[in-house]
Amino acid sequence: MSQSLEQKLPWALLALRVGIFIVMFVWALDKFVNPGHTAAVFEGFYGISGLSATLAAILGGLQIVLCLAFLAGLWKKVTYGLILILHAVSTFSSFPQYLDAFNNLLFFAAWPMLAACVALFILRDYDTKLSL
Repeated sequence: MSQSLEQKLPWALLALRVGIFIVMFVWALDKFVNPGHTAAVFEGFYGISGLSATLAAILGGLQIVLCLAFLAGLWKKVTYGLILILHAVSTFSSFPQYLDAFNNLLFFAAWPMLAACVALFILRDYDTKLSL
């Protein structure tokens, strides 16, 4: 790897990690702030009905722990992999919205984030900037 790439790559990967963290962390906070929204998402996109506010909070707490470990760069294979899987499930479960693209444009933002998750997972060993 050239010296220039060696210097720039960790910064680029840190930017991806922070950007992905922001989305996933807000998604986790939503489980506390608006558990009804979480229940509606689980029912509408995953076919799981009757999600209680307590279960939404437990899932949100687990997701916050995962997000913080991800942000810190801990256990990269596991944390980056779980973030990738969570986002991939979310992206693919929204498939019907992609068929009506022009009424669901915001759903398409999931695809570049999924690409960022994949890139970060593949390059996780080079993600060393501000990583524990």
